[in-house]
Amino acid sequence: MSTLIGTYECKVDAKGRLMMPAPLKKQFASLEDGFVLKRSVFQPCLELFPMAEWNKMMAKINKLNRFVKKNNDFIRRFTAGVKVVEIDATGRLLIPKDLIAFGQIEKDLVLSSAINIIEIWDKTLYENAIENATDDFADLAEEVMGGQNDDEDGIS
Repeated sequence: MSTLIGTYECKVDAKGRLMMPAPLKKQFASLEDGFVLKRSVFQPCLELFPMAEWNKMMAKINKLNRFVKKNNDFIRRFTAGVKVVEIDATGRLLIPKDLIAFGQIEKDLVLSSAINIIEIWDKTLYENAIENATDDFADLAEEVMGGQNDDEDGIS
């Protein structure tokens, strides 16, 4: 799958439905297998995986030895609250109540691409996460990407 692109603001209704922004829906047009929605490991947000990406992740996790307690604990926590979801004919996605509670979702949302998945954030939490991360973003960028020098793509 190609990467997903964009950050979009939208609203969730009282029933937990959000209308997918049109540019994002276009990127999902070829994804007919549905999606998996789960809790994020590191942030108070949700992660929307296209089914093909979820299957790749599960292939990695299935290689873990389940007779190792740490592995078993990880699998249980990683898959806690996982739901298969679909975008309906009108372009809406229903977020289950337990995941709304985990993501502390109120009304205003931010859908943010994270390469091959979409993060679903409460807008206030997203803005706080971005604001708090920008203080040291230059240092983080250097640490994460600074050692990579690929002359083929011209990025240095």
